[in-house]
Amino acid sequence: MRDEELLSRLGDSVDKVSVGRVYDYLLGGVHNYAHDREFAEEQLKRFPDMRTSARANRDFLGRVVRYAMAEGVNQFVDIGSGLPTQGNVHEVADEVAPGKARVVYIDNEPIAHAHAQILLDRTADPARHFALDADFFDRERLWRRVLATGIDPSRPICLLMVALLHFMPAQTRPEEVLAFYRDVLPPGSLLVISHVAIAPDDPAMAAGEEVAAAYRDQSTNSVVNREIDEIKALFGDFELVDPGLVWLSQWRPTTPPRTDPTRTYSMAGVARKPSV
Repeated sequence: MRDEELLSRLGDSVDKVSVGRVYDYLLGGVHNYAHDREFAEEQLKRFPDMRTSARANRDFLGRVVRYAMAEGVNQFVDIGSGLPTQGNVHEVADEVAPGKARVVYIDNEPIAHAHAQILLDRTADPARHFALDADFFDRERLWRRVLATGIDPSRPICLLMVALLHFMPAQTRPEEVLAFYRDVLPPGSLLVISHVAIAPDDPAMAAGEEVAAAYRDQSTNSVVNREIDEIKALFGDFELVDPGLVWLSQWRPTTPPRTDPTRTYSMAGVARKPSV
């Protein structure tokens, strides 16, 4: 589909602050608008480590993809993939083993899906790389569409939920939906989660609450802080691989962290589904 046709479907989604476009701006991307940049700069004044966290999150994603490929897992389903920016999953995977990985990007923001489709049309292999306009909460309907792209349910899958679940309030019960995805994954699959985590007694909590309120009032999503035990529970009975649930920059770093790992204010982990 031509770029103009895709972008014409966006309607008024460009008028509201988008979490995906804010994230893209924090990473130094170009898929954002003036109101996204203004919003991001306002939040950076409140919480300067937002950019540190965004960059650490993207670095974590790249390390996870390389880890999965090294473990022989070359099927990736990225739910809440957001806007295309540096270090996309299919690009990292193809650096490791050209032509071997199958990747499905999923996002429910029209503009994120449109830009992902444009990126794939220009740079990807249409036989192995796909973008779906769908929602985490679609469960069975989403999974049927994932399998229709050629993802093989008899082989391990790397399910990516990177910086996604902290945009889901408790009343939406994301843990129940996540349990569905854990159940449909074949043995040996990997579940990847990163999630905002600010301790209640952390001095940054007040600023974090201000940022969360701004997202709730001005953007397409709200931000939910969860404690470490709550994040760990999201993995269910999957077995966390070393080093377990840690700060973003502590998960298998290839170089020493540039800043104090606690300043990423997000925990990350990878867990493997046990064999039956």
